[in-house]
Amino acid sequence: MAKGFILLLFVAVSLSGSASGQRDHPRGRSFDAESHPIKQAEEQQTQYWVEKAQAKLLSKLAEAQSLSTNKAKNVILFLGDGMSVHTVTATRNLLGDSAEQVFFEGFPYTGLSKTYCVNRQVADSACTATAYLGGVKGNYGTIGVNANVSRYSCDGAAREEDQVLSIAQWAQAAGKDAGLVTTARVTHASPAGVYAHIADRNWENDWEVANGNCDPEQTIDIARQLVEQPVGQQLKVILGGGRKNFINTTVNDEEGYPGKRVDGRHLINSWLDQKRQANVSANYVWSRKGLSLVDLDNTDYLLGLFANDHLPYNGDRQRKRSQLADPSLSELTEAAIKVLSRNQEGFFLFVEGARIDMAHHDTYARRSLEDTVEFAAAVQKARELTSEEDTLIVVTADHAHVMSINGYPFRDQEIFGLAQLADDNLPYTTLSYANGPGYYSAYNRAEGRALLKEKAVTDSDYQYPALAPLDSETHGGDDVAVYASGPYAQYFSGNYEQSNIPALMARAAGIGPYA
Repeated sequence: MAKGFILLLFVAVSLSGSASGQRDHPRGRSFDAESHPIKQAEEQQTQYWVEKAQAKLLSKLAEAQSLSTNKAKNVILFLGDGMSVHTVTATRNLLGDSAEQVFFEGFPYTGLSKTYCVNRQVADSACTATAYLGGVKGNYGTIGVNANVSRYSCDGAAREEDQVLSIAQWAQAAGKDAGLVTTARVTHASPAGVYAHIADRNWENDWEVANGNCDPEQTIDIARQLVEQPVGQQLKVILGGGRKNFINTTVNDEEGYPGKRVDGRHLINSWLDQKRQANVSANYVWSRKGLSLVDLDNTDYLLGLFANDHLPYNGDRQRKRSQLADPSLSELTEAAIKVLSRNQEGFFLFVEGARIDMAHHDTYARRSLEDTVEFAAAVQKARELTSEEDTLIVVTADHAHVMSINGYPFRDQEIFGLAQLADDNLPYTTLSYANGPGYYSAYNRAEGRALLKEKAVTDSDYQYPALAPLDSETHGGDDVAVYASGPYAQYFSGNYEQSNIPALMARAAGIGPYA
């Protein structure tokens, strides 16, 4: 009797003639295959693929024999905001070829998480932050509260029984330090999930709260929660943008931009005053140069607000030659790890590549992929600065976007270029969106679909074509990938609720309610 078997199941669909087959897989009518040779000669040989499979099998066998069951002293959660699977796939091409690997794709364990909110199929960055940081799903637009709290409820977040504590609080309660790094405002939806409880993600300052018909002295805005409430007060590292939410409209920041507050508070000064009273070493910086002058080995608390609003896109840092003025996500990540590593009990660090998402909203595909490259560089820097023996690194996204990779482009075609000719004899791009402002660059009332030219798509300001016109492209409801390396990384394989992620991280570190 056979001791085992392998079952291969194929579903065949009959095609009536070659014409039907051509409809399913239309031939491109723009490019000559002879002008696009095989990218790598060895890929023509069967043995190349056999050896590649053997190498993967050997790595999987090694992983199975060395499952990491060390307690995670440190946990770092990297959040590529809006970093859909399509975004990661397209980034490989930007790195040089479809066969390339984005750094974190080399992590030994990969899973998929379900991103929906309690009341929406397609999530936003607020309800998802509550899920992947607090372990509870909430309503669209709310942060750090469960689904009993409806959006815009002035007093909803004040009920302690409806507040959701984050893994940062669990770490602090266990004697570890915690911090956050983001390329967005530090009061933006994703980083706010580390420390805030609020019924509307837009209530980043007191003016926004009042504009929502709530009393700012009763409904505490996100910036005040960061400076005045326990979890935020105890964060050892806060690095990102958003100075405007910390200062009054009558006050200009270091670069001459006014604040948004109307209550007269100067929360940066309040933060510094707190630290002086506590007699701890604390530094506030607002520029890359200022950060470089900080003695990170002797700093207890570090607050860095490097822009009045969000930090610039990474590609724009290079195009505008502002690398000396504006820090990269990799540099901020390195600074955070150096400060947090001073605690012998360990730390939790949240790092967000926020502008991957913002570029997608404007259908700036080039900028989004460029920021994904820098996000991966930050992950690599973190892995180099820490040990796989005691530091768990988890990389994921909060939600997807509606960008797709389409057509049948040749391997050597640039991902940002034109694919082939459509049935109207006009070219279309390899990357496109289901909706968004890119509609207006692709269509016009008089002529219908526009004639796209290669020169146009080389511009970083080019908005990639979209099917439906919207001022801002929407998120996608796809599952997003989770990549893990370090202690108990094996927990992160499979398909699960996004709200399971902090439970798995906490179990690995022995902290919080899942210890």
